[in-house]
Amino acid sequence: MAGRAAEPHVIWARPERSGRGPRPAYSRADIAAAAVRIADAEGLDAVSMRRVAAELGCGTMSLYNYVPRKEDLHELMADAVAGEHELWEPSGDWRADMLRVAHRTRDLMHRHPWLPRLMSPVYGFSPNALRYLEHCLACLDPLPGPQGAKMELIAMLNGIVTTYVSNELATAERTRSLPWSQEQENAVRIAYLQSRIATGEYPRMARAFMEDAGPIDLEAVFERALTRVLDGFDPER
Repeated sequence: MAGRAAEPHVIWARPERSGRGPRPAYSRADIAAAAVRIADAEGLDAVSMRRVAAELGCGTMSLYNYVPRKEDLHELMADAVAGEHELWEPSGDWRADMLRVAHRTRDLMHRHPWLPRLMSPVYGFSPNALRYLEHCLACLDPLPGPQGAKMELIAMLNGIVTTYVSNELATAERTRSLPWSQEQENAVRIAYLQSRIATGEYPRMARAFMEDAGPIDLEAVFERALTRVLDGFDPER
């Protein structure tokens, strides 16, 4: 099967070009940029070797000379957008810096709605991802503790952001597909939920709704989730 390597490999361990022969017509950055344009416009499922080749104006088989597998193409894409992470001089306030990281990552995922699907540890050690991780660890220098624990903190924050953005995107996509408004949908579902709670079969749920009848402030939920993770690593909390 074309493009399928017989053994595992890491695309970053391969030279982009050999020292001999003519200069390649395309760079990895060119290929990644083309794939990202397609994914941003039409979604990740629209990205294929054939489609990227057409975007670049080359043959599909020629593209395999640069990118042996579709998985490699995805890795190039994930690395390309990882290059958009804002890397600032750490402030010395590790909590503030990590909150800033989380919010900037959320913005990045909304700019590239397909990105949460590629948030895999497999793609976590590309060149731009490594620069991002090193930046996060620099922000965490004031936090006492082993580097492994700090890596866990970064992973947990990324997990919260990825989950939260995935839910936001799924909700928005579902809303666009409905023949009625989100407000109408919520009203019908809340009415049903209230009717079930009124039966007395769910006393704990009833108490929960009595304590906070809503509406839910989703931004506040996001902030609380991030803060609780930071609290779990903060020796002063």
